[in-house]
Amino acid sequence: MGFLSSTIFFCILILTSSSAAIDTKTSLSLLVTIKASLDPKGVILSSWSADSTDPCNGSFEGIACNELGQVVNISLQGKDLTGKIPPEIGQLQTLSGLYLHFNKLHGVVPKEIANLTQLLDLYLNVNNLSGVVPPEVGNMSNLQVLQLCYNQLTGSIPNQLGVLKKLSVLALQDNQLTGAIPASLGDLEMLTRLDLSFNNLFGSIPVKLANAPKLEVLDIRNNTLSGNVPQGNSIHCFRCLRNAAILGYMNPYYANNPDLCGIDFSSLKLCTVSNLNKNRPQPFEPGSNRLPTKDIPESANVQAKQMSQSRKSQTAVVVGVIALFAAVAVIGLFTFSWYRRRKQKIGGTLDSSDRRLSTDEVKEVSRRSASPLISLEYSNGWDPLRKGRGGSAFSQEVFESFMFNLDEVESATKYFSEANLLGKSNFTAVYKGTLRDGSLVAIKCISKTSCKSDETEFLKGLKLLTSLKHENLLRLRGFCCSKGRGECFLIYDFVPNGNLLQYLDVKDGKGRVLDWSTRLSIIKGIARGIHYLHGNKGGKPALVHRNISAEKVLVDQHYNPLLSDSGLHKLLADDIVFSTLKESAAMGYLAPEYTTTGRFTEKSDLYAFGMIIFQILSGRRRITPTNHQGAELCRFEDFVDPNLWGNFVEAEAVQMAKFALLCTHETPNQRPDIEIIMQELNDLTFSKS
Repeated sequence: MGFLSSTIFFCILILTSSSAAIDTKTSLSLLVTIKASLDPKGVILSSWSADSTDPCNGSFEGIACNELGQVVNISLQGKDLTGKIPPEIGQLQTLSGLYLHFNKLHGVVPKEIANLTQLLDLYLNVNNLSGVVPPEVGNMSNLQVLQLCYNQLTGSIPNQLGVLKKLSVLALQDNQLTGAIPASLGDLEMLTRLDLSFNNLFGSIPVKLANAPKLEVLDIRNNTLSGNVPQGNSIHCFRCLRNAAILGYMNPYYANNPDLCGIDFSSLKLCTVSNLNKNRPQPFEPGSNRLPTKDIPESANVQAKQMSQSRKSQTAVVVGVIALFAAVAVIGLFTFSWYRRRKQKIGGTLDSSDRRLSTDEVKEVSRRSASPLISLEYSNGWDPLRKGRGGSAFSQEVFESFMFNLDEVESATKYFSEANLLGKSNFTAVYKGTLRDGSLVAIKCISKTSCKSDETEFLKGLKLLTSLKHENLLRLRGFCCSKGRGECFLIYDFVPNGNLLQYLDVKDGKGRVLDWSTRLSIIKGIARGIHYLHGNKGGKPALVHRNISAEKVLVDQHYNPLLSDSGLHKLLADDIVFSTLKESAAMGYLAPEYTTTGRFTEKSDLYAFGMIIFQILSGRRRITPTNHQGAELCRFEDFVDPNLWGNFVEAEAVQMAKFALLCTHETPNQRPDIEIIMQELNDLTFSKS
């Protein structure tokens, strides 16, 4: 029996090894073909060499692979690529992220891209792409973000997009799209942001969109839409406003559609019989002469019916072969995982639905993507500053004083016990820990596949983090990286009172309501932290935070605000940085100019700061047009938390509202510098209520 088991195990290893080798060879060939199309002059993707033996060894710029040597991410944003997107890209079926935005790509979006059924993020925005949005995109069932804005796309919005049940962001603005808004988009239960502005869309706004459960932003400006703006559960989506405080006018998300009408909308005319008669039929309903009617089935179903007959004769044979191969593969992977677990000491586990970035996965296997953590094992003999690892503005002694070893981290967290888990995201997990000196810490675990692949850049990022010291920044106690675990650990001071989100949306006595003076103190503290980051004093370079939000503002025992994750983007791979923007955009923190520039600046940090001021004043997580309007018109009931029961100083509320409006101005150069904000805050004499 033992001989039989050994023989089976040996055969499995041969099968899985030969399969991986075939995948590597095929991937290399595909990437070389894709390179020739994206970069026809061959000057930008020079690292993509046909002579390479493995595209996952770190030599291919912008390529990340999983533990099986399969390409899972292509990050080539902002590279000035001038070619076309080739159909062959659809053959990289293990891709979960494709980032080609901010280039000069032309040609069409190939329909073969819909073969990437594992894709979560598709960023093709800010290029010169033409043609139509392929209806086949509706087959990409795992898609969460679809960014096609700022191109030259034509035709109508495919009805098939309405079946993308996981889609949270759909950005099609600034194209040349025509036709009506598909009513099927109202079926997208996870959709939080829909931008269709600056196109040539006509017809009415589908009633379904008014009831989309999670829709927060609908931007339909500058089209030729008509008829009544529907009311529903998400009616606020149609009233989202960007306040232009200095210019003194309101710029609604439905502006420049002169035939729209509705009630309870300050910038719309009331609907009359004449208005409604001009209204075109609802999209995809009987009577629309340019669009499919309801009884026409989805193209995916049509294709399935057409192909089903021809496939029936092949099904039995194919299913049998696939089942046998799948069984062998599963046994092989299970055996491999069991073997790794016996070789490594593994702490607690985390459940995660994200295959790419799960912290749990990287505890079990090491991915084959180039990472500084592959070659850096933090131990007593490790020298991060030796020649060849990049220069440093810090002494070796200072840098080494931040280094922890793995035993200390495991001991502090009780081997990553589930009881100590504070929270997790797709690429990090945070544990509470107790160091040997008794101090409490929060330990952020980052998988190696989420880190920058360039070792020098990664080390520069670590050194930058060790240089950040300010009373309103979360203090970094140290760091540790483990090649065996495939993780990097950042050790911070533990903050007992949680983050600012816990003090928003307080209802029915559940939660602490911050008093007025504490709110002002928190605003001032956040401003001080941003002011420190943006300055370059004390040898520290000026730094843009990039991801300021209420969740990133921690509150210590004295209700002093501490900005967390400052400089963290210096450690992370580009595709991970992009993934962190989804929630920021959905919550309204992302400055509007990012869509067109793709850059973070001090002014984009100020925009997020303005949104936080609104949140602190109103006591609400979601900022609505009512809050903006109330701030501009000094209607305190519309932007001051009712939980205060009037216990606030009106003059101070007006001043804070002014800061919020200025910082969230749509035009970046109209936002003040943090230096000016600090000067005015310092000149104010706050009450001691």
